[in-house]
Amino acid sequence: MGRFDHRTVLVTGGAGGQGASHVRAYQAEGANVVIAGIDESRGCALAAELGARALYVRLDVTDETSWSAAVQAAEGHFGPLSVLVNNAGVQNPAAPIETTERRVWDRILGVNLTGAFLGIKAAAPSLRRNGGGVIVNIASTSGVGGTAMYAPYVASKWALRGLTKTAALELGRDRIRVNAIHPGVIATPFITEPAVGSDAPISDFYSAEPFAIPRLGEPADITRALLFLTSDEASFATGSEFVIDGGLLLGPALQHEAA
Repeated sequence: MGRFDHRTVLVTGGAGGQGASHVRAYQAEGANVVIAGIDESRGCALAAELGARALYVRLDVTDETSWSAAVQAAEGHFGPLSVLVNNAGVQNPAAPIETTERRVWDRILGVNLTGAFLGIKAAAPSLRRNGGGVIVNIASTSGVGGTAMYAPYVASKWALRGLTKTAALELGRDRIRVNAIHPGVIATPFITEPAVGSDAPISDFYSAEPFAIPRLGEPADITRALLFLTSDEASFATGSEFVIDGGLLLGPALQHEAA
């Protein structure tokens, strides 16, 4: 038996680099998975690959009506939600604050922050109908420290921390746990390919060489933590923040001299 047998899990950005990893793992653990996002071709292809226990729903996370329709479709197909993973996110083109356009600021906060807010708002009634459940917001180590040239992204992820803690306080007595994961630099197109309007990807601003664990992360590194955090094994964890970054935030690792 899987840890998520007969449970309904909705993952936003579910056909992306990290999202697809999460969706596949939940489905392998017995869950009914809802692949939510705007990339219809990739979402439908992933649902077809996974079979009867997978459903693609089109979801614009910045639109409240779209959220209502997605949750309704999930419930109609599989039943009330057990898990919501607010995974969808976008990055801004690298630029200093002084030259960052307002429309860029609005878009990044709209997807990364308002999207999670609307997700919590839409999913909470369904989770209550289920008798409880778990929400995880995928934030970033940029929400723990600053990152030059990425002010909108950093601001959205810092704010997501406060949203997580507030939701945990409001929903805890309904048996709904709310936590955040802060990935470091993970090897997905989100990191390794330039954002629209950018000349360089975020990975160009980092070298893994100084990390305590000197490599970029893989989507599976985040997925394994996510499965634990949304399982019954983590039933006493809410309002928590889990940093998975290979030691990025620790500072440079001790360099051993050659013998």
